[in-house]
Amino acid sequence: MRTARHLSPALLGAVLALTACGAQDGGATGTEPTAQEASHTCGVPEPDPDRPTVGDGTFPVTVTDVTGEVSIEEEPQRIVSLSPSHTEMLFAIGAGDRVEAADEYSTYPEEAPDTDLSGFEPSVEAVTEYDPDLVLLAHSAEATADQLDAVGIPSLVIDAAEDLEDTYAQIRMLGDVTGNTEEADAEATRVENEFTEIVENVCEETEGGGLTFYQELDETSYSATSNTFVGQIYESFGLVNIADAADEDGSASGYPQLSQEYVVEQNPDLIFLSYGDESTVTQVAERPAFDTITAVQNDAVYLLDADIASRWGPRVVEFAELVGQAVIENAGS
Repeated sequence: MRTARHLSPALLGAVLALTACGAQDGGATGTEPTAQEASHTCGVPEPDPDRPTVGDGTFPVTVTDVTGEVSIEEEPQRIVSLSPSHTEMLFAIGAGDRVEAADEYSTYPEEAPDTDLSGFEPSVEAVTEYDPDLVLLAHSAEATADQLDAVGIPSLVIDAAEDLEDTYAQIRMLGDVTGNTEEADAEATRVENEFTEIVENVCEETEGGGLTFYQELDETSYSATSNTFVGQIYESFGLVNIADAADEDGSASGYPQLSQEYVVEQNPDLIFLSYGDESTVTQVAERPAFDTITAVQNDAVYLLDADIASRWGPRVVEFAELVGQAVIENAGS
């Protein structure tokens, strides 16, 4: 029996898989464009020179979320976080002891008080039972902000990060609204420095990458292009994403559904699975014609921890380590 190659224990990542819903089919063999074989640039983009400045830790403080400018009058003491990435950020900047409740998917860190609260369709009645003085909402729950405002509860609606700069900015923003500005600035700096160091070390060791890859988000073969947050992580290592050619017109919003024939035709050097367990790796290898794919032949089918691969919080460093490990193992193969 084929042995799964683990980057870490695999978990089902609901957040990333859900964002893929509704994307278009990647098409049939012979009809799609071919992924570029030329080596992509390996490395991290230059830092944004226009990053927002860090606050001074005093209140009231005004920040900008999806809805516009929001003023937080006093330092919050009872926070409800309905976004797993932001729950992780709160704990990373030392504000975890003020998180009274978190949504059902906020399972990290272990001390996070996850509940059956929904981050996708929040119940205002259920949220108010925790008597919060600040609620963090995902963009999909924007309508809930007005309902919370009506009962006098401040909230922030924070969009999913589009790139690493968004991750650093969101960490620092949460520092501003919790009063933990110094801790948040230090954490954002740590994440950026460690991510950059990992990428630079891998790029130096592998001399620029150029391997092709396919990330499968779920059992229906949805994938993510380089225009997504997760896709940009791979791109940092100079990897060529076979999903890019299947969504050149952007009709799938970065999440095309690829046909099995297309994957075989593109012949990726690496395959990353964001779901399943060891048996999933075996099943991938047993698909029709998949035994001809380089990734399968070289035992380069990897199980990701889907939570890490679907969130844009501090553990993006761990994700970079996992991808970098795979690149090093297969460079020159």
